[in-house]
Amino acid sequence: MKYLNDYMDEAQTDAFNKAGAFFAFGQKQYNEKAKKGVAYVSMGAGLVCMKDQSDWLLKELDVIYTNAIDLDIKENGKKAIIHREFANHECQITMDITACVEKLEYYPITKDEIRAEWKEYFEKCCDNDWF
Repeated sequence: MKYLNDYMDEAQTDAFNKAGAFFAFGQKQYNEKAKKGVAYVSMGAGLVCMKDQSDWLLKELDVIYTNAIDLDIKENGKKAIIHREFANHECQITMDITACVEKLEYYPITKDEIRAEWKEYFEKCCDNDWF
């Protein structure tokens, strides 16, 4: 099963390239990639973007994120996504679904839908010794 990032990676890379954005985690990396005479802004997490493209990039990243969620749901369905996130956050170990709920905050999946899947997922973990 794909993860949300799998649906976003290519589109994000294309958006970064179009916006003249790059990652720099120090002055040396910035100097290697920045074009002279171009104003840049920090977008956070090491992402640097040409100032005149920064608003466009933020909007484009939101569109990419929303489209990726839609595609994830279309290809995998809510149940499989919930179970994937239970597994990713090892909810069967922690006995706490909070991390799963937080991860799916922007999905059209409610906390009640997540709670409703817990018993089946936990029983599957017990049957398969996923502890």
